[in-house]
Amino acid sequence: MGKTIKIYLPDESVAGIRHAEIANWSGQALACPRSRFQELREWPEVQRPGVYFLLGVDDATGSDAVYIGEAEVVIDRLASHVTGKDFWTEVVAFTSKDENLTKAHVRYLESRLVEIAKQAGRYQVTNFASPQLPSLPRSDRDAMEEFLGAAKMLLGALGHKVLENLVLRPKRSNSLDQTPAVESLVDANIGSVAVEQKPYGPAVFHLRVAGIHARSMRTDEGMVVLEGSDANATTYKSLTSSMAALRQVLIESGTLAVSKAKLRVTRDHLFKSPSQAAGILAGYSINGRECWKLEDGTTYAQFETQQSNLLLEDPAPKERSGTA
Repeated sequence: MGKTIKIYLPDESVAGIRHAEIANWSGQALACPRSRFQELREWPEVQRPGVYFLLGVDDATGSDAVYIGEAEVVIDRLASHVTGKDFWTEVVAFTSKDENLTKAHVRYLESRLVEIAKQAGRYQVTNFASPQLPSLPRSDRDAMEEFLGAAKMLLGALGHKVLENLVLRPKRSNSLDQTPAVESLVDANIGSVAVEQKPYGPAVFHLRVAGIHARSMRTDEGMVVLEGSDANATTYKSLTSSMAALRQVLIESGTLAVSKAKLRVTRDHLFKSPSQAAGILAGYSINGRECWKLEDGTTYAQFETQQSNLLLEDPAPKERSGTA
């Protein structure tokens, strides 16, 4: 089911303050760069209970970082972070248009948002501790879970995929050789998700070179190498300098960890292209479009060609010629 998102730019600047909402949703979001924080005080939308994301880059690691918080009056809490936290450059705050969010509600949202952000693993979550999940009546919990789903969507539309998993995890994933069913996948944010079987749906590719075996999934963002995949322990001279540098960063961050005579991918990781993913795992320059293959031997390049051909086919039935 599609959604309609409206983003209002009060000064016609895509980098300035933005008010965002989803049609038929009681929530709303305000995104504001740190440099425009004083202007945010003029918005009544942040003069009420809500949750917020402080977004920036960690100086030590250079990785995207986020702090997630809650407050009964959002703007008052944000004011304390202007002097208390240095890393953030933008804030996105979520409140309710009907003012029905209570302190217990926003505490619940904060706890779940921290949990979801950590599971997604895209940003370094700078909260010192995971907030305790408060007790809410079942109806309120369900309402807050719906709020979370909309907030996740809106935050992504505003350019921050803090809550988005890199891939929907296979429901059956007992071994590296098992190709997951696409009919039932698991999203850490919303549990099991039914996925319609389509010829252009999720596909798992395998890389078997130099004694390693890795798995990846083709997504809208690029190639996601799945946790548990192998990588070569040796970096060869043929690997480009940029790939070698990224490989070293992944080793230092623990994304690639020593496992006996190989390296092991410790968490899902997004690469820009099949060749970048294959090269960094193999340790040398390699054509990923030819080396990543489905279980039936179809290469990544052949797979894309097949999908293009399917899209070019005329889906409308051809009319019969002649008379009845």
